[in-house]
Amino acid sequence: MQYLIYIGENSKTIEHYSKMSEGIFCATSSCTKATKLIDSIKEKDEISLLYEQKTLHKDLSDISYLKKKYPRIYMILVTESLEKDEALKYLKAGICNTISSLADKESIHFLSEYINKRKLNANKRDKNVSIQTFKLPLWKRIFDILFSCTALICLSPILIFTAVAIRLESKGSIIYKSKRVGSNYLIFDFLKFRSMYTNADKRLKDLNSLNQYQLEEASQDFSEENKKLLNEEIVLVSDDFLISEHDYINQKSIEKKNAFMKLENDPRITKVGHIIRKYSIDELPQLINILKGDMSIVGNRPLPIYEAELLTSDEYIDRFMAPAGLTGLWQVEKRGESGKLSAEERKLLDIRYAKTFSFWLDIKIILRTLTAFIQKEDV
Repeated sequence: MQYLIYIGENSKTIEHYSKMSEGIFCATSSCTKATKLIDSIKEKDEISLLYEQKTLHKDLSDISYLKKKYPRIYMILVTESLEKDEALKYLKAGICNTISSLADKESIHFLSEYINKRKLNANKRDKNVSIQTFKLPLWKRIFDILFSCTALICLSPILIFTAVAIRLESKGSIIYKSKRVGSNYLIFDFLKFRSMYTNADKRLKDLNSLNQYQLEEASQDFSEENKKLLNEEIVLVSDDFLISEHDYINQKSIEKKNAFMKLENDPRITKVGHIIRKYSIDELPQLINILKGDMSIVGNRPLPIYEAELLTSDEYIDRFMAPAGLTGLWQVEKRGESGKLSAEERKLLDIRYAKTFSFWLDIKIILRTLTAFIQKEDV
């Protein structure tokens, strides 16, 4: 059963639509009352809203709220006419269509048929879409628990000594927590021994020139091109510049190629930090992440959020359909060349591991990690 809810106070329009409606018609005088009515209806997909046009500012506020609260509900603006700039604002707020306050029966029937077809198509898409997720195999979870417990017990003297050394050299917490993105794009607290001075993250942008994966970008003065852009191309508008759609796509492409951040000779690192990084001791607290199930011993390196958000396209999504790992395929590749890999090589190795990982491949990576963990570079 289709529900048509009218939000407004025009008695003539309310009476007209109550007679013309092919389903259940309800009228409310405000957005607040409409939400209470909508919440009381179980079949949200059967609801359509008729919103009576009043003042632009109030309308946009109400419509945006309703769209955010009920994103699947079809909203129609009841209006006699709209200026082009107003139409764009209503569209962005969440209005899907417009109709006259005294529309004839044929127009209302046509709109009702369109809404029904739209709902059927949406249901078909929902049934056809299968969400791909990664599930850690049982053998891998058992191996992770046994390996991490054994490692924590055996390495406990090193863990204690490192914690004391960090605390004696500089103020701040011994364990550094950062938000990382692992399997299935799930975010968790990633644990490391603190190897940097406090507030090191705030200096990251200032040190971008040291990034191994930094790509050169041609500078462009958009302000000089504004008039030309407005006349010739599709233009995207920001608060302080204009940019063509073509140039914007190119810039985003460069950002995706440059998604990884790795600094050479990072001046933010403490003296103890240099030592524990050289021997990968700073990574040992991740054994706790492994026990908790956030990570696995072998997998793809969990990425900071600012890196992961650049790798959400179809070509890179497979790297997140694998366990997040303490060590992985790219970490043991090209160690003879100071461990340098391009960002694209890293992503391809991550995808390769996600598609081919097995028990014996994990054992091979662990053995290679144990013989190659001493890094020649200070990164």
